[in-house]
This record gives sequence, structure tokens and C-alpha cells, in this order.
Amino acid sequence: MQASRYLKHIDTLIATIIGYFIVYAFTSYSGVGISPDSIMYASTATNIQAHFSLMTFNGTPLVFFPVFYPFFLGVIQFITRVDPITAGSVINSCLFASAIFITGWMMERFITHARIYKWLILIAIILSPALLEIYSFLWSETLFILEVMLFIMAYHHYLRLHSNLSLLIVVIIAAIACITRYAGITLIGTAGLLMLLDDHLTIRKKITHILILSFGSVSLLVGNLILNSFNTGLSTGTRLPSITPFSKNLYYAGTVFCDWASFDESADKYAMAVAAIIFISLIAILGWKALKGRINSYENVVIAFAVVYGLFIILLATFSRFERINSRLLSPMFIPLLLACTSWIPDVLLMIKNKSKYVLAGITIILMLALDYATLQVDLQRYNDEMDYGVPGYSDDSWNTSPFVAFLRTHKNIFKPGVPIYTDADEAVYLFTGMTSRIVPHRYFKKDVEKFFAVKHYYYVWFKTLDNSELININDIKKVHKLNELYDLKDGAIYEYTGENK
Repeated sequence: MQASRYLKHIDTLIATIIGYFIVYAFTSYSGVGISPDSIMYASTATNIQAHFSLMTFNGTPLVFFPVFYPFFLGVIQFITRVDPITAGSVINSCLFASAIFITGWMMERFITHARIYKWLILIAIILSPALLEIYSFLWSETLFILEVMLFIMAYHHYLRLHSNLSLLIVVIIAAIACITRYAGITLIGTAGLLMLLDDHLTIRKKITHILILSFGSVSLLVGNLILNSFNTGLSTGTRLPSITPFSKNLYYAGTVFCDWASFDESADKYAMAVAAIIFISLIAILGWKALKGRINSYENVVIAFAVVYGLFIILLATFSRFERINSRLLSPMFIPLLLACTSWIPDVLLMIKNKSKYVLAGITIILMLALDYATLQVDLQRYNDEMDYGVPGYSDDSWNTSPFVAFLRTHKNIFKPGVPIYTDADEAVYLFTGMTSRIVPHRYFKKDVEKFFAVKHYYYVWFKTLDNSELININDIKKVHKLNELYDLKDGAIYEYTGENK
């Protein structure tokens, strides 16, 4: 009996192992992908393990991101003595494998009569271009996705017992998720919504548990924000108001969903309708199950999270300015949304008693296999590209073979001590040389621009291949300051300003 209990998870274990090696394969050529965020995480992790300090590569406290992901990397670095960028491939392979294993383990509990469905879902997760992109980079989403799956499993445990201990586990996971990504508050919202809909709780117990959930889950986040305010005067860094309306953000979310479903680009014109239909349908299903008293199930937890997280990102993008809604921002809802949109299929097929169910089952399997085939083609193309050039970002060949980067590495002594270095990519200067530099100001912050132009002596390191329209550029600077060209290569240049204006 005990052996058969574990044998039923063999397929999950096989999927877990495959997931591990797929991520490892994608990052085998040039290592884990490195973006500016990655350098921020990795440098903070190094300072945490070496000095127990939350300082980033540019000498400022970590504020724009929560502390737990760098802390997690710092702990691994302390144990292994390997820096996060070097160890990133193995770390991400383990995190992806863990997310797959937990998903398969959960599905074994709520889909007991449709093993083929379980296999198809696990294959869809393993082959997902969206998830493989995330786990190819040193990003906090890699850990946050795992925390989301742990939360879903823990909350279902709470739904069965409604005990203080099960609630405490939910609170701990949600609290850690909140200091992994600020979007972790969606876990609190998900749990609170489900508690309100749960007719197995008395009014008094609902109020008590919601209060425990609310105060307990935000405790670490509040501490993080207070620390940020104490260090810099800003709780989450400088945030600009949004310039995109709700309708546009709903459209962007819809394009992501269409892309996840492997629809042709021509489907993007219906993206807003696709997103609206998905959210309205999931809300209606959740409401119907609440009215029927059938809220205590895995399916409802994944539906609630998909709705809360998706709407949170769309609303946040409507009020606060950050990168356009994309697959990375929405990736934590990929697995829950996949389960939410498909978990009803086995139950419906089971309800059909005539032979037509075999026809419908066949159609469903063909559609899922078609999705898996389409995503496999995307994965193979991406794998071929990354075997030729590396994972996009600072670890690809455009940077590894850059003449300007090679020059910077071997000519660090050209900069006079005490003279500030400004650049359009301070994270690149740190990654390739270990030197600290300052990012040129954003053109929208007029006071910062004025302070920059008041500096009397500095070096300017210009990466010609980069183009950040939000930063003042070389042409803006040359209109005010007379720059002396020191070195000029095809992909970068170094200038010195000694106080002479135009």
C-alpha cells in the first residue's frame, strides 16, 4: 500500500527531472541570463553574505526590490561559496523542478481520474516558453512562482482543516512572498477573498482569521518598507505615475494570454476581448461555486489567485509606471491560469455517459498536443539561438565578445581616483569591471538633471548599443557640456568633462 502511494507520483518525478535538465540545457552555453535586475540581486546577495549589508553594486541600499530574493541568493552563496551568477543555472533548474513537482503532487489530489490530463498539463508547463524564459534568467520570479505553488498547496490544506496551524503556514508563505516580490500581496488578497467566500467558517472565525492573515502576512513587508524609508526616505524607490490607461493594460495582458496559447499574431486585435472573457469567466465560476458551497477545492484556489494577481498587475500598471505588461510580469499566474482554464475538462467528460465523451476527449487531447507541439517549435528555435549567441542579456555573445567591454576590463586604471564615473549602464560597468559608477539621470527628473549638469569633473562611459529613451543621452549632454573624447570604439566610448560648457 505504501509503495503504491509513492508509485503514483513517478510521472511527476519524471517531469521534475526533465524540467531540471531543460533549464540547465538552455543556460549551458553562456550561463544564466543577466539583466540589470539580475545584477542588482546578485550584487546585493554578495554584500549580504559578506557583510550582512543590503547595499547594491552602485553603493546604494536595495529599495526598488524587496530583500528576500537577494537574501536567498546570499544564503546559497554563503553555503556553496559560489557567486549567484555562476550558480544561477543550477539554482534556476532546481527552482523550476520544484515548481513542477509541487504542481504534479497537487494535481494527483484533485484530478484522480484523468492521468492523461495530468501528463498533458505537466508537458505544457515543461515546454512553456514563458516559464523557460523566466527560468533562464536570474530573476526573482523564479522563486516567487515556487512560493505561489506552495501557497496554493498550503491554502488547500487550510481549507480542509481551518486550524490555527494550517493558517499559520499560509501566513508564513504569504509573508515571505511579499518580501520576494511586492506583488506577493496578491497572495494575501487571494486568501482573504477565499475566506470571505468560505461558508465553512463562522462569522467570528472569519473575522479572526482574516485579521491574523492580514497583520501576519504584511509584517515582514512593513518591516522591509520601514527599513527602506529609514535608509533612503523612499519605501519602494521612485515611482512615476502611469501613462497607460486600464483598457490599454487589459489589451497588453490579452496579448500575453494569446501568446501563451500559441495564437497567431493576428489574434492580438482581439486581445482585450480575450483578457476580459478570461477574467469574467473565472470570476463567474468562482462566484457560482461560492453560492453552491463548493469553495473548498484546489481549483478554486488557483482560480482566485489567477483573478487577483492578473487584475492587480493590470490595475497597478494603470496607476504606477513601470515596464509594459509582458510575459515576465504575468508569469506567476501561468500555472494557476492553465489549471483554472482546464481543470473542469476531466469532470465534464466524466459526467457524459454516452460514447460522445470519447470523441470530446479525443478532441481535447488533440488540442492540447497541438499546443504542446507549437510551444515545442518555439522552444527549439530559442534553444538554437541561445546555443549560437547565449541567453539574451549581459551574458550573451554581443557582450562577451564586445571590444569595448574587453577594453574596459583591461584599462580600469585610466580613471583618476576620486573623479565620478557616469554611464548609461552602471550595472554593465560593475558586471564587467567591478567598478562603481553612477547612472545618468532620467530626463523626467528635472532636479536630478540639473544636479548632473552642475558637476564640474566626471568621466562618461557610453555603451553605444544601448538605447534607453528615459535617460538623458550623449547628445543631450553634448548640448551643455564640452566632452573630451578619450577613447572611441565601435560599440562604446569614454569621455571626460573638466568643467567647460558649450
